[in-house]
Amino acid sequence: MSNEPRDLNRDPITGAPGSHPVGVGVGGTGGAVAGAAVGSLFGPIGTLVGGAVGAIAGAATGKGVAERLDPTAEEEYWRTEHANRPYTDPGFEYDSDYAPAYRYGLEVREQSGSAPWSDSLEARARSGWDASRGRSRLTWEQARDAVRDAFERSDRTYRAYEAADGYYADQYESADYYLSDYDFDDYRPAYRYGTYARSNLHGRVWDAELEQELERGWDTARGASRLDWDSARDAVRDAWHGADRLWSDEDDSRR
Repeated sequence: MSNEPRDLNRDPITGAPGSHPVGVGVGGTGGAVAGAAVGSLFGPIGTLVGGAVGAIAGAATGKGVAERLDPTAEEEYWRTEHANRPYTDPGFEYDSDYAPAYRYGLEVREQSGSAPWSDSLEARARSGWDASRGRSRLTWEQARDAVRDAFERSDRTYRAYEAADGYYADQYESADYYLSDYDFDDYRPAYRYGTYARSNLHGRVWDAELEQELERGWDTARGASRLDWDSARDAVRDAWHGADRLWSDEDDSRR
């Protein structure tokens, strides 16, 4: 199988791979389902949770399951990352002050559908802050950047998975690794796994060491997929390389 990255049909406005509308069913009891098996793999982009199977693998349920991000995983991400943000004030605490703002940004994204951050959405978010702030001492002006930061991070997560799902749903049967005994509900967890891995492992390349790490996490991440690792590996690798162009651009922008 070729290791060349595929074109994920980028959105001409956002640059995100893929523009196919797709209903994404994701699963649920394990927020960072493969986190224990693959170490820090599942931190920076966010973890999708929802129904009854694993977050990365939970593809079989389709449109009927409401998609959301794991608030615990998100809170732990921001616990470390918030100190790197220019808007944070050391006079405030993470747990009591900033965590409610990040949590609120996640809630706003979940409630806004596919609407991007805009002046009108910000106005709605502002009107709800006092009811959502809990113990936070932040005024809306102090909380706004954190709320938007969490909103936009979660928005990127949703759109990355929608794009990958939409693209591979149209392509998987033509792949040279496709096995006709299986359907997209079996392959989608593998594509999400590869996409997720590449989005988080900045600077890594696909090699034997990485493949072994992903193999150790597959049994947990696969959810309801019937694919064993030997059958899933090429699809995971396909998605890794398909996402490589997008995330390489993001890596470059951070330098």
